[in-house]
Amino acid sequence: MLKNQSLKITDIEGEQVADLVCFNLYDKEEYLSSGRTIDYAEKIFFSTGDIFYSNRSNIMFEIIEDHVGKHDFLLAPCSREMFRKTYGHTDPHHGCFGNLCNAFEQFGIKGDQIPVTFNVFMNVSVKSDTGKITVLPPVSKAGDSITIRAEMDLIVGLTACSAGLSNNFSFKPIGFQII
Repeated sequence: MLKNQSLKITDIEGEQVADLVCFNLYDKEEYLSSGRTIDYAEKIFFSTGDIFYSNRSNIMFEIIEDHVGKHDFLLAPCSREMFRKTYGHTDPHHGCFGNLCNAFEQFGIKGDQIPVTFNVFMNVSVKSDTGKITVLPPVSKAGDSITIRAEMDLIVGLTACSAGLSNNFSFKPIGFQII
């Protein structure tokens, strides 16, 4: 995805989460940073007009349109280990983390380089008194979308989430379009 191009992500059937992560096209050691983004925005929930930063404090993208307004930038992509620990699966699939590892392999990006993802449409509640988080069903409906605009040339990974808690245990596709 090149600078000034937009990526529109659509929840085709409703209640489906997508994990999004990106790297600088020319320097794969620069990646999307939840820590920097949360720090500079001074908040944990993001929507239209919010800017996302890299680990080097450079602007990577901005949300230019958002029909849902409820996303997560705290939780890591689901993985084999998460399925074992959270769901008790004895032979789990590789989840979003595995999908992203497979997709980024062609760019020489290894699993240890994949940071916390921006979890589009993910509904996470945070208790103000304890900080306890709870993953709830997404509030997105069929056809809802979010559009981001690249502020630098990017390698973007996007995967439909397969963690039951994040999609109300109904696994559906995610649509995307580069504009």
